Order: sequence, then C-alpha cells, then structure tokens
Amino acid sequence: MISATSSAFPSLESALKHFFGYDQFRFHQRAAIEAVLKQHDALVVMPTGGGKSLCYQLPALLRLGVTIVVSPLIALMQDQVDALSNNGITATYLNSSLDVLEVRSREYDLMKGDIKLLYVAPERLLSEGFWPFLTRLHQQVGIAGFAIDEAHCVSEWGHDFRPEYRQLHRLRAAFPTVPMLALTATATERVRQDIVQQLRLQNAAQFVASFNRPNLYYEVRPKERTVYRDLLQQIRTVSRPGIIYCLSRKRVDELALRLQQDGIAALPYHAGLSDTVRSENQRRFIRDDVRLIVATIAFGMGINKPDVRVVIHYDLPRTLESYYQESGRAGRDGEPAHCTVYFGYADVAIVNYLIDQKPDEQEKNIARQQLRQVIDYAESTVCRRQIQLSYFGETLSVACDRCDNCRHPRPVEDWTIEAQKFLSCVARCRERFGMTHIIDVLRGSQKKRILDLGHDRLSTYGIGKDRSAEEWKVLGRSLLHQGLVDETTDGFPVLRLNAQSWQVLRKQISVQVALPDSLSGTGNRTEATVTEGSGLRRSPQGPAEAPRR
Repeated sequence: MISATSSAFPSLESALKHFFGYDQFRFHQRAAIEAVLKQHDALVVMPTGGGKSLCYQLPALLRLGVTIVVSPLIALMQDQVDALSNNGITATYLNSSLDVLEVRSREYDLMKGDIKLLYVAPERLLSEGFWPFLTRLHQQVGIAGFAIDEAHCVSEWGHDFRPEYRQLHRLRAAFPTVPMLALTATATERVRQDIVQQLRLQNAAQFVASFNRPNLYYEVRPKERTVYRDLLQQIRTVSRPGIIYCLSRKRVDELALRLQQDGIAALPYHAGLSDTVRSENQRRFIRDDVRLIVATIAFGMGINKPDVRVVIHYDLPRTLESYYQESGRAGRDGEPAHCTVYFGYADVAIVNYLIDQKPDEQEKNIARQQLRQVIDYAESTVCRRQIQLSYFGETLSVACDRCDNCRHPRPVEDWTIEAQKFLSCVARCRERFGMTHIIDVLRGSQKKRILDLGHDRLSTYGIGKDRSAEEWKVLGRSLLHQGLVDETTDGFPVLRLNAQSWQVLRKQISVQVALPDSLSGTGNRTEATVTEGSGLRRSPQGPAEAPRR
C-alpha cells in the first residue's frame, strides 16, 4: 500500500515536480517507483546518468519511516547527501569520516524521525555495534525500505566485487517485511541473477534500461612511444572537464605531475592519498577549479558531475563491464562526449601480472577471460557500440556512426565460407572447446591434445590451412561480436552455436568481416556447396557437412 504521506500529491508526476523540479520520468523510473511504493522488491539497472537514485529517493519522501541506502564509498555518500540537502530534502550519512559526537548527533536526529534518507556503508550497517541501533530505529521510527546502491558489488561476476556486500542477505532475515531495492548501472544477465539470489530478493520486478549511450563517441588509439604527446594534444583540444584513468597509483601521480608541468590544471585521485586530499581534489574537480582528474578506478562511482566531456583510459581497462561504467561518466548531461582507450601490449602484461596475484584459481580464470574480452574489443574492427551492447545481451541492428570503426571503417570482405568452416568445426568438436582449439583443428595442428582427442580425424581437420591463425582469430572475434556464435563466461570460454550460427551454416545469412589493414585484400579463396535442409556437405575446398540439430 502507498503510504499516507503520498496522499498530498494527486500523482507521482506532481510529487516529482514538487521535490525535484522535473516534469516527467525517464526510462523505467515510474514503473520502478510504483513497485517500491507497493512494498515489492525490485532490481533497477540503468546507465550512468539514467536516474537510478530517483527510484528510491522519491519513494522515501512518500512513505513513513526512513529509507536506508547502502553505499560503498564515502565520497559517493557525501555527494548524494549534499545534493539532497541542497534540494531541501533531509538526508544524512554515517561513516568513518565522522567523529563520535557527530555520529551520536545524527543518530539522535534519526530517532526523532527528522531524517528521510540514511546513507551507510555495508561494513557499518552489518557491524555488531550498529545492529542494535538499526533494530531500535525500525521499532520506533520505522524502516521504509533498503536501497542497495552499486548492487553489482554483490556479485563475484561483477567488475567491482566486494565480499562484505555478500552479507547483506542478513537484512532479509532480520527485517523480512521491509522491501529491498537493488540498483546498478552495469549488470549482465548472470550478474543480475546473482544479485537477486545473494540479496534474497522475493519475486523481484526487474527494470533494465538500454545500455546504449548514443551521445558517447568511442575510440581506441595505439599506445606508442608518443602516447603522452598524443594525450596532451587531445586534452588541449577539449576545454571542458575530463577524467583520465590509470592502472596504478604511481602512474596517476606521475601523469598528474607531468600534466601540471605542461600547464594543464590536473589533480590526482587514488586510495593512497589521505581522505582529506582525496575529498579536496574531488571537490575542486566538481566545482571546476581544475579541469582534469587523473585517477585509478577508485574515482567516479556515483559522482554527480554531468558535464564531463572526455574520459580517457591511459591504461587498459580490466573488463568490458568496468570500461562501460568508467567511460559512462562522460556526457551524463546527454551532450556529446568522447571516450578513448590507449591500447598497448605492455599494459596486457601488467594486468596479467595483477591477475596472477589472485589467490583463487577460478577467479584467475574469470579475470583472464575478461581481459581477453577487453583485448578483443581493442583489436576489433566491428562497431564498438555493438560489442559493448552485445556484452550486456542487447543488440544494435545498425552501425552506430559514433565510434572510430564506424567513422573510419576497414575494408570489408565476404567471409561466409570461412565462417561456415569455423562453425562446422565448433559443431564437430561438440561445442566443448574454445577458439584456440577450433583454430588449431582448422589449421591441421599436430599438437598432442589434438591427436589425443582424435580431432585429427574430424572432417573439419585441416580445411583452414589456407588462412593464418591471426586471420581465423579475426573471424572468430567478429562472429562473437556480431552474435553469430556464443561463448561461455565462467572462466572457461567455450564456443556454442546459436540460432544465427545455423543460419550461417545454411547460408541464410552472409558474414561480412572488416579486416585490419595488415590482413585486408586477401579475398575469398574457397567455395562450398550447400545442400537443401540441414546445412553443408564437404566439397574439396569447402567446409565439412554441418551435423543436423
């Protein structure tokens, strides 16, 4: 039931206008708010700048009691509370930046019922010392709901997994009647399932907005010896705010200092700086005292600065999911913005080293697969937006014209025959192997594993000798990005055929591949004969017959 406090407004739109000044809702905001007001659990996935916060902030103002917002970062809490306070909304936070007297004062205000929104980190929320206060608050004032912000932190499959988030299921056991809302900007289908399971959400409605950010331009540039000069030239052409991401604290400090020496107003941000310095540097960036923040991934989660015009990854992102999140901090106002990745293999070695430090072998496997997806993205000649959206299970029917591959396309060749060979080999290998193995079979490798498995006796063995391993890799990558074959994501990347794979095998759709400059101009070298019905039969140059499904 909608709380009595909502009766003062004839509609949700009038409440939206009264509290926040907006005339209408965006994306799935209204439906999500209605679910929350009806005391239902829900999961909201909206892109950065899509208005996730409103999905719990407006219901908090229309219901009795206080809404508890679980937030992972001190800076994020402070930013949200400041924005609400400036809007005349009573909100507060409890975190380690406060002394004992400040904590007691804020707890007193909460117990009086003067506060509508409380932001708190999961570590404090679940601590033994805080739990009794939370219980008293529920008994005397009432907890209207729990909002789990940055909910992808719950999932080990997410890009920013935090083990303490896994314990939030205790909220469901202790407060079974209090509804729970999980919110994030980035979550694949697997991560969404994990969020629901880990938080014990009950019959949760899911509201997933499009991941497409059409105002963002994506590009990948080579990270060569002149990379700093190229970076300096790029940022000098942009007079508006920007963020530069680096892998290490040392790189952040070095790059920020070098930019300062070249007359660029830039400040560093990373976890090695004191809380005071980090907060001050963030404040100066948000208020436009400086134009650039050079940061590790510790910066930016939930930061409310809509006019960032450029996000540059000076070093390689670790996952496509984290890249989407970090690049998405550009252009939150809907205006055009630019996202650049500088790609070099030295960074791959660094990330691999970091992966090797992980204690869990399964975690290493997942991280290596995620890194390979980033490398594939960087090396791909396919529309970059298509690759990103495909990662989240969304399709883009036409090229975006807002990335370097679409604006400056490579030569395109018809590789339908090669694609049929490749997919036939996946089928003949019973959809149990990854791309490297498939390519080895196609090229007639004499590796011991190929021989031990008897794959040298497959009809597809050696039918791709006329193409290099790199050419087959380009094709395999293109098939994945175009959705013409699937790949498992559990750390053991196994290729699987899908409905579109069989359309390719039956020559119902053709496969066009944009080739790197080094591989273009090779043309098609083979032809195949197609049978009626189930697929291909082997011809002297063509692929093997595709098995019936």
